[in-house]
Amino acid sequence: MKVVLINRSDWRGGAAVASHRLVDALRSRGVDARLLVMLADRKPMPPYVEEYGRSARGKGYFLAERAGIFAANGFNRADLFKVSTARYGFDLSRHPDVLSADAILLGWVNQGALSLGGLNRLLALGKPVIWTMHDMWPATGVCHLPPDCDRYQADCGRCPLLHSRSDNDLSSSTLCRKRTIYARHCNLAFVAVSRWLRDKARASRLLRDYDIAVIHNAFPIERFTTERSANSYGIGHDKIVVTMGAARLDDEVKGFDKLIELTRTVASLKPELAARLHLLLYGSMRDASLLNQLALPFTWLGAIDIARLPELYAASDIVLSTSRFETLGGTLVEGAAAGCVPVTFGTGGQADTVSHLSTGYIARSYDIADMAAGLEWAVEHRANRASRHHDIAAKYSAHSIAGQYIDLINSKIKS
Repeated sequence: MKVVLINRSDWRGGAAVASHRLVDALRSRGVDARLLVMLADRKPMPPYVEEYGRSARGKGYFLAERAGIFAANGFNRADLFKVSTARYGFDLSRHPDVLSADAILLGWVNQGALSLGGLNRLLALGKPVIWTMHDMWPATGVCHLPPDCDRYQADCGRCPLLHSRSDNDLSSSTLCRKRTIYARHCNLAFVAVSRWLRDKARASRLLRDYDIAVIHNAFPIERFTTERSANSYGIGHDKIVVTMGAARLDDEVKGFDKLIELTRTVASLKPELAARLHLLLYGSMRDASLLNQLALPFTWLGAIDIARLPELYAASDIVLSTSRFETLGGTLVEGAAAGCVPVTFGTGGQADTVSHLSTGYIARSYDIADMAAGLEWAVEHRANRASRHHDIAAKYSAHSIAGQYIDLINSKIKS
């Protein structure tokens, strides 16, 4: 079997890492899997990875799409990257790896990686096209995560991220283009990386008639050890280490303001607990001065290579997420793979990873007092690291995830 996976990047961002890991997992099971990326972040590239879009044309597609969105949203920079249109992008339907593949996999293909016209031409080849949803964009008009908006369940329009009052705005016209393309072809299938994402997508006008499979992202579970190690970050050995990270830690979606509020609540209402905790934070920040508002001791590592995550979590006790949305929650998976206790809000796909009061704690949405109680619970239940590792391995190991994709691909090829 030969498959080709198309993604914008190979390592920048959670969807990119997930796509690269999926290709590696498929190859480990004997599939001739290849990865086409618009922009490759790691050099040299393995022989099965090809970069196709680092060119003036690729930059032009990216800038042209952003310019169109910028004009449509009233020149609002804050929401510029919360939406995509795929009006501009590459056509890969004549690429040799695409033509020779038995099936085509799509990952995160926005920001110039693939246009809707290019998607239409891929589907016209007649091969199974399986689109893994890492956010809601395949099910909405233009947004990646709907901001308390359910208009994607109808025809979009009056898009809050476009600051639009028109029923026939860019979100509505883009949804109409998607609907036309989806309806034209019967060889398109969708995969959601969590049950929450599947249920949200099923409620949409675009995907309500699709049988959406749930297959989690693959993780290198075998690289994580459950033996608690001494930390090398200058943190006292008597401290309970609470780790939280993201590609960009102060991204609005990651809820750094909620982390600040949580530390203040713990420091004021649970001083004995506060005295035992130390925050270990990783990820870039646009405004590092926000760290000064934390009311608990912390160590900030900045952006780190993902190869360091196993050692980082081996030196941690609790993995924390204050995100407003998580389609899956990769940091929770990685932390639990090392035996850390996950503590998180339940606003997304976290329930696929965390079993409340069993393998971790799911606080009520944005309830800081409940999350503080979750930290207290995690401190008292941080033993049995191996059991959390085994629970995660059963759900997210690369071998298991690759097998699920192989079964799905074979079923689509036969049908």
